[in-house]
Amino acid sequence: MPIKQIDHGSVEYSQMVKLRQEVLRKPLNLSFEKSELEREKSDVLIAALDEDVMLGCCLLTPVEAGVVRLRQMAVQNNVQGKGIGAAMMNYAENLARDKGYKKLIMHARKTAVGFYEKLGYKKISSEFTEVSLPHFIMEKRLAF
Repeated sequence: MPIKQIDHGSVEYSQMVKLRQEVLRKPLNLSFEKSELEREKSDVLIAALDEDVMLGCCLLTPVEAGVVRLRQMAVQNNVQGKGIGAAMMNYAENLARDKGYKKLIMHARKTAVGFYEKLGYKKISSEFTEVSLPHFIMEKRLAF
């Protein structure tokens, strides 16, 4: 299962948007705004693929000097729990480190906090609501 960076506007990017829509947005009756997808042109887009099938994806968005934010982490429902998310996180952390980032932050859904804690992330906020769901800000310092 290769994990790689993909380009905005590519066939893989279309698959990424579709996967994020199915896993993250559709259950909440939400969809993407065109302007939201346009802003992703400057993000690092990461995909886990099996042949031409998108199994998982996430984005890295620069926040400030030394800090990058993980967003839109999604894994196909039928393959969750098989290590794809952990492999993508490892890839994302290494990529962020290679690009000089010292810290990775995220707004993690409450249901995913345990997953991220196993990977060394710590909650740094109180619970808050985003897209109608409880979230926490989490972070991890990226060792060099």
